[in-house]
Amino acid sequence: MKILMLARNAELYSHKRLVEAAEERGHEITVLDTLRCYMNITSHRPELRYGGEKIIGYDAVIPRIGASITFYGMAVVRQLEMMGVYPLNESVAIGRSRDKLRSMQLLARDGIGLPVTAFAHDTSRSEEVIEIAGGTPVVIKLLEGTQGVGVVLGETQRSAKSIIEAFRGAKVNILVQEFIKEAGNTDIRALVVGGKVVAAMQRTGASDDFRSNLHRGGSAAKIKITAEERSTAVRAAKSMGLNVCGVDMLRSNHGPVVMEVNSSPGLEGVENATNIDVAGKIIEFLEKNAQPNKTKTKGKG
Repeated sequence: MKILMLARNAELYSHKRLVEAAEERGHEITVLDTLRCYMNITSHRPELRYGGEKIIGYDAVIPRIGASITFYGMAVVRQLEMMGVYPLNESVAIGRSRDKLRSMQLLARDGIGLPVTAFAHDTSRSEEVIEIAGGTPVVIKLLEGTQGVGVVLGETQRSAKSIIEAFRGAKVNILVQEFIKEAGNTDIRALVVGGKVVAAMQRTGASDDFRSNLHRGGSAAKIKITAEERSTAVRAAKSMGLNVCGVDMLRSNHGPVVMEVNSSPGLEGVENATNIDVAGKIIEFLEKNAQPNKTKTKGKG
C-alpha cells in the first residue's frame, strides 16, 4: 500500500511512529508538509501538487492536521478525497471535531454525556450564562483553543463575569462549562481506532493547574476504563464520524462526560503509558479499510 501522511513536522514522535509502523508492515509512506501542497481544482480531473510534481498513486492519506491550519488542511484532504484517495479521517469529520460548539451540539444530539455548557454572543447576559452552567466555578474556553490554551477557570461570580467580558471584548467566541470538581485535575483519554478503544490513559495535571494536558506539565498513567466509559468514547467517535481519535472524558458524579474529541491525537503519552502499539493499530485499520473512492462524503460538506 502507498500511504501519504500530511504533517507540518515529520520529526514529531507520533509521525515517526506512524512511518515506522507502516514500513514495518511493508508499506511505502511519504510525509508531505500540508501547507506546501497546492491544488488544481478542475472538473473531472482534480489534482494535488507538491514541489512541482503531481501527487498520484496513493491508496490512503493520514491527515495530521494541526489546529492552526485546520481550514487549509481540510481543503487538501477534500482534494485527495475527490481524487479517490481513502482518508484515515474524512475532512468533514475533522471539521466537526475542530469546531468545539458544533461538536458539543452533535454529541448532545446523540445523548452523549457532557458537562453543562452555555454559549452566548451578548455579554450583558453573562450572569445568566454562568447560571446555566451551574454557577461558579465555571470553565471558560476559547472555541479555537487547543492543548489547554485558552481555557480559564472562573472561580467567583465576579472573576467569571470579567473573563467572559474580556474574551468577548477581544471578539473571540467562548463556551462556558460546568466545572466537574469531583474529577480533580485528572481526565481520561481513550484512543479509538475503527470503532474500538485500543488504549486508555489517565492524565493528571500539575499540582497548581486544573488542566490535565500533558503539554502543560501533566503526567500520564495506564488506566482500566469502565464499560460505560468505553461505550461513551466509541459513541463520541461515531458522532464525529472519526475512524481514529482521542476522546477526552472526565469522571463526574453522573457518569463520564466528554470534554473534547481530538482528530489528530498524540501517540507519545498513550504509547509510553500503556506499552500498546497504537501506531500499528492505525496502520492495520488502513490495511483492512483503504479502498479507492470509499469516502462517505466524497469531499463534500
